[in-house]
Amino acid sequence: MNTLKAGDNAPSFTLENQNGDAVALSQLLESNQVLVYFYPKALTPGCTVQAEQLRDHKEQLAQLNTVAVGISPDPVKKLKNFETKKELNFDLLSDEDHAIADAFGVWGLKKFMGKEYDGIHRLSFLIGQDGVIKHVFNKFKTKEHHQVVIDHLNAQQ
Repeated sequence: MNTLKAGDNAPSFTLENQNGDAVALSQLLESNQVLVYFYPKALTPGCTVQAEQLRDHKEQLAQLNTVAVGISPDPVKKLKNFETKKELNFDLLSDEDHAIADAFGVWGLKKFMGKEYDGIHRLSFLIGQDGVIKHVFNKFKTKEHHQVVIDHLNAQQ
C-alpha cells in the first residue's frame, strides 16, 4: 500500500453516487476544496458515526470552503440505502472495483479478529482547488473525524 501524501496530485476520478449520477472530482473542485474520505462499509457502526458527524457539520465545513464526499467499495444501491436510513446530505461514491482506493493508496491488507483480508483503510484527504492534496488525515477516531478536520481547517485560516 503506497498511500498518497500532502503535496501529491490527487488522482482524477468520476464515480457514481448513491443516486446513480456521475460525480467528478474536477467538478467538486470548481468551487470548493474537497475532503475525500474513504470508509470500509456502509451501515456499519464506525462508518455510520463518521458519516452522521459529517452530515451534522456540513454547514460548518461549507463555511470553511470544504465539501465532503465519501468513497467505499459498496454498490450504488447500498449507498442509497445508507443515505436514506441515516438522512445523509452529501455524496457517497461507489468504488466497487476499488480502483480509486488503489490510486489513493488506501486499499490493502487489513487484520481483524485474527483474519487477514484486503480492504479500505480509513483515511481522508483534503484536496485543494488546484487538485493537490493539502493534508492526509490518518489518525482519528470515527466519532471525532469531523472535529479533527474542522480544527485543521480553522488552523489554516
